[in-house]
Amino acid sequence: MSSSASYVADATDGAGRVMSDEVTPKDTSQPRRGRRRRRRSPNPKRAVVRVIVASLASLGLLTGVGVALLYDHWNGNLNFREVDKQVKNRPEKVVQGPLNILVMGSDTRDCDGCKVDGEAGGGLSDTTILIHLSADRDLAYGISVPRDTLVDRPDCYEEDGTTVIPGEQDAQWNEAYKVGGPACTITQLEQLSGIRVDKYVVVNFAGFKGMVDALGGVEVCIPEDIEDEEHGITLKAGTRELDGDESLAYVRVRHNVADGSDTQRIKRQQEFMAAMIGKVLSTGSLARPDQLIGFMNAASDSITTDFRNIARIARIAKSFTGIGLDDIAFVTTPWEESTTDPGRIVWTPRVRALWRLVINDKPLSAAFLEGSITAGSTGEDPAGGSGGDADESDPADPSSTSTETGGGADTPGLSEDERERAGLC
Repeated sequence: MSSSASYVADATDGAGRVMSDEVTPKDTSQPRRGRRRRRRSPNPKRAVVRVIVASLASLGLLTGVGVALLYDHWNGNLNFREVDKQVKNRPEKVVQGPLNILVMGSDTRDCDGCKVDGEAGGGLSDTTILIHLSADRDLAYGISVPRDTLVDRPDCYEEDGTTVIPGEQDAQWNEAYKVGGPACTITQLEQLSGIRVDKYVVVNFAGFKGMVDALGGVEVCIPEDIEDEEHGITLKAGTRELDGDESLAYVRVRHNVADGSDTQRIKRQQEFMAAMIGKVLSTGSLARPDQLIGFMNAASDSITTDFRNIARIARIAKSFTGIGLDDIAFVTTPWEESTTDPGRIVWTPRVRALWRLVINDKPLSAAFLEGSITAGSTGEDPAGGSGGDADESDPADPSSTSTETGGGADTPGLSEDERERAGLC
């Protein structure tokens, strides 16, 4: 079988009937009214694979060769990197079915469009988010780990799987990526949390900017002008759509905004990601062929992952289209300031309860949702939070006074003072 044919098979795996339905644009048995409604108002819940095929059809790429070539291009862009040999002593999964995907943002400048803010980059992963997708695909949440968190990093391994990278006590979280790449960050998370990571994705600056630009920008609200002359970042106050360059500046800026801490920057990153997800799912942005292809080009050309092809990523992304925006939440690992290393932070004991929720495929408890930002947050009434110690009860303990819930809509979110400290409207 040719390579092109194999990509077609991957693309239609588990969705063959859907693709067959979509590539028959002249089916006169369909009511005229139904066809007109579908063109005028794309369904935001449409499966990702169906959206891809429908968009290709609208561009006239109706032959199997045309579809295969585009998938071949996207798959060829992927930087596939397996890490199974490097990640050892892995925890077993307690519940089968949920997916845990570790997303890391690389600060490398060794890529086209990655030389930003006048800095050299240190090969660190300044953003780490564990995405948990429930087994029933009814909810999802992301857990951000602050880069400045001090942890006891375990031993990691080089690519040959035998050469040991020695661990270190009181190491900064993002050092793991520098010394051992994504495999070491995965090892660090698994050993410290007991969570089995199923897949990972590393995104660089160029990919982030390209995906934002493909969507036509992402709307955020900036309460005050941001002026960081040292790094060439200038953002005017107001509610408006930021393009790729502005968005990258917004999620990375730490100077002359709020208190300048990494934990406050994480809140802005979570709010931005929530707005980005909200735009994709609520407006059907990726139903537009130009936006879809631009988004896929940017994504596939700028990520390192152990997903073997775009079709497999698309099937995971499809799961999010059936989840309500209020059921996609972002929280931060509970933390407090380090008493031994000023400027760094450590986890509080409550982090163990958060890890147990993931391990047992449970929804976030009310206590954690109180400190969350959801993709359904919009306008002047967003849900948001710090991930701090709002409630000392153990949300994973049946005897706890906390109530587990699957949605973020009823949570109070941040107070005005908390939002101001984070640099949010």
